[in-house]
Amino acid sequence: MSTTSTEPRSQVRAWLGVAAITASLFVFVTTELMPVGLLTPVSAGLSVSVGLAGMMVTLYGISAGVGVPFLVAWTRTVNRRALLATLLAIMALGNLVTAVSPNFPIVLAARLVTGFAHGVFWAIGVAMAMRLVPEEKASKAAAVVLSGMSIATVVGMPLGTFIESLTDWRTTFLIWSGLSLAVLLAVVLALPSLPSQSAIPVREVFALPVRNGRLRVVMTTVALYVLGHFGAYTFIRPFMEQRAGASAAWVTGLLIVFGVGGAVGNFVAGHTVNRNMRATFVVACTGLVASLLLLLLIGGSPVGLAVAVVVWGVSFGAANLCQVNMMLAAAPDTFEAAMSLNTMGYNISIALGALLGGLFAGGFGTTGAVWFGVALTVAALLTAFASHRDTARA
Repeated sequence: MSTTSTEPRSQVRAWLGVAAITASLFVFVTTELMPVGLLTPVSAGLSVSVGLAGMMVTLYGISAGVGVPFLVAWTRTVNRRALLATLLAIMALGNLVTAVSPNFPIVLAARLVTGFAHGVFWAIGVAMAMRLVPEEKASKAAAVVLSGMSIATVVGMPLGTFIESLTDWRTTFLIWSGLSLAVLLAVVLALPSLPSQSAIPVREVFALPVRNGRLRVVMTTVALYVLGHFGAYTFIRPFMEQRAGASAAWVTGLLIVFGVGGAVGNFVAGHTVNRNMRATFVVACTGLVASLLLLLLIGGSPVGLAVAVVVWGVSFGAANLCQVNMMLAAAPDTFEAAMSLNTMGYNISIALGALLGGLFAGGFGTTGAVWFGVALTVAALLTAFASHRDTARA
């Protein structure tokens, strides 16, 4: 009788914990992307150019990637609930400092520190959610957490821009500071104690790909599809405007559709990845290739553009869930350390993808950036096909 009544309560507590981690991802991603919609008022308010104001995003992304393997290793003995609460406290403080900052250098310093916190969250957050639920539900928990990224894209960024239009950019960051504190409270109340697992010293972190061939293949595959995706996605707005004559409202609507598609892809892959992980990733990567080809073939019409964006969003969401499970399968005993390397590689690939895509766009127009995306996602697909058959199941 006692066992029967206690088990549902423990399951509810577990999924409340997953929800708190999902809310954490929402806060981190919106904090990362919110300056994109606020560049003009921020640049005017701090008397810097719009281009220089864009460093708020660039510096955040660099620190989120480069520092994470070191930080995860250095905090390897810290209880993960306490570490996540600390990361959210840093996020709240960073947004508060940004809101009251008298000059741009202080804003950049705050963004740099919060970027480090963001990177550590990516390394530990999904793993924490997967530990809260039974093993057979781990992929579903990962899918729920990753949906926070899609929700941030669909709701968070436009909401930040809307709040700024009603108030100002400083008030927007101040509200996000308060939201970070609210999520911190949810984490403290909903999550049980989670002692550190599978964390290793820094010197061993960077030796992992050398010793683990399967991990090396997964990291290479992830880097390739992320390079291809962001090489094309960075220039999706000018592509839409030039090829399909899309208005600003139409572009915004399609980007929202992309975010919704990403959430759908997460949940669909959450149901299929346990049955056949390799096949799920191959299908997702094939969808990425197909969506970019559809952009080139039928992206000149509104309907064709919408179809391509839907396929792209669903495929990218599914691929993102798969890569987490692929990392777990490749390095089950050192998952956090492997995820820290993956986070570093993922963020560097975002930056390089945007840079290389820009070179192709500059030389061949926006279609050049899309063709770059096709080439890199095809390379990821071929790498997945060539990988060892034991990557088929978690």
